[in-house]
Amino acid sequence: MPATFCVVPAPPPDEAGVFGLLSNFSPMPTSDHDLTTLRRLAEEQAEIAALPVHKETINNWRRLNGLERVKPMVWVNEICWHEMNYEDELTLRCEDEFCRRLETQFRHTLYQWRHLPGDMIVEPVIYCPLVIHDTGFGIQEDVDVVRTDDDSSIVSRDFRPQIDSLEDVAKIQFPEVRLDEEASDRDFSRMSEIFEGILPVVQLGLTGAWFAPWDELIRWWDVQKAMLDLVLRPELVHAAMERLVSAYIHRLDQWEALGLLSSNNGNWRIGSGGLGHTDELPPADYCSPTPPSAKQLWGCATAQIFSDVSPAMHEEFALQYERRWLRRWGLTYYGCCEPLHNKMDILRSIPNLRKVSMSPWADPEKGAEELGNKYVFSHKPNPAILADPVWNPDLARRRYREILEKTQGCCVEIILKDISTVRYEPQRLWSWTQIASEEAERFA
Repeated sequence: MPATFCVVPAPPPDEAGVFGLLSNFSPMPTSDHDLTTLRRLAEEQAEIAALPVHKETINNWRRLNGLERVKPMVWVNEICWHEMNYEDELTLRCEDEFCRRLETQFRHTLYQWRHLPGDMIVEPVIYCPLVIHDTGFGIQEDVDVVRTDDDSSIVSRDFRPQIDSLEDVAKIQFPEVRLDEEASDRDFSRMSEIFEGILPVVQLGLTGAWFAPWDELIRWWDVQKAMLDLVLRPELVHAAMERLVSAYIHRLDQWEALGLLSSNNGNWRIGSGGLGHTDELPPADYCSPTPPSAKQLWGCATAQIFSDVSPAMHEEFALQYERRWLRRWGLTYYGCCEPLHNKMDILRSIPNLRKVSMSPWADPEKGAEELGNKYVFSHKPNPAILADPVWNPDLARRRYREILEKTQGCCVEIILKDISTVRYEPQRLWSWTQIASEEAERFA
């Protein structure tokens, strides 16, 4: 296997299965049609990646993550791609499923660069994930799903509880991890043949994980029951958190022992925020005979369901366990959708904390006062404005400008995410991104 180690996001950790985007497809020759399609898209990405603007953007992300004052950095993520297909730009042409997965990645990248770039970076490489098998936590969610749009991944869920006693805690199993070298080499060889002479193929390990144990527990417990049990049965909650976090750490120990981690100091999303370029961790191209440990990477944690839980209960039932995980990493990001402007007193106990999520439900003035210039203020605009009956760019600009005015003096990134709909008008998102970029330059 190649000795290059980089990163790929992990799939949801509660599901047993395979890490690696391309691992489930049998090897087969690539048709001339698919080969031509992919090579043309790769050539277009390579041309964009060669633009000098990316060096400046990387430097700005690096400076922001180092707590230097730079312009607010703008990044759009979690896009409702099923509503974005403008003039067939996202229509797939490849026939083989392996090639279609690659084509989707290219078309998303090129589309975003054309229409909503913000401070994105287009890289002159293509990544091939290692194939990693994982047995999961042993519990699959038992759920009823309601859809409002058959093409959307955004659904409503009604969970049926599977943890209701101390005996049930034992249902949470410790994952066992295995690297599939044969499948990893197969995918790497095929991609190298496809993109030879255009883009180098880099074989990837894991960026770590989206660490959100409470996101898992509520799927197995039921949201209302779990929140009531913080008061009614705290011993059960503590037992479940202790076992689940220990299971996560058991998985992390295996990642490190098997050499499966890769640097996320680069063009990789950190937590629910922006990109991970930093001078304070080894660079992604750092020459080392061994893959990195977690201490050389960014980590993250969140307890989204604790939006209305007091700081004291947040510390008792979430943060004291999350710190066990966060201590293993070099720098960390905390939070997602939960408002954290009133919880910095407990979050400061995380010694390597660098970035804090300020969700649409956070008080930006209070958050700016609490974070100052000691942490990155990771602002999340409310994406609901994109779903209004009529798109109002003036309102979007006013709201955005108000946030920037309230956070002057902070190190700010603007991360638009959770975009469930733009009412099938992709131009709304293009317009929002242009407005955000213009206002960020204005406040530079």
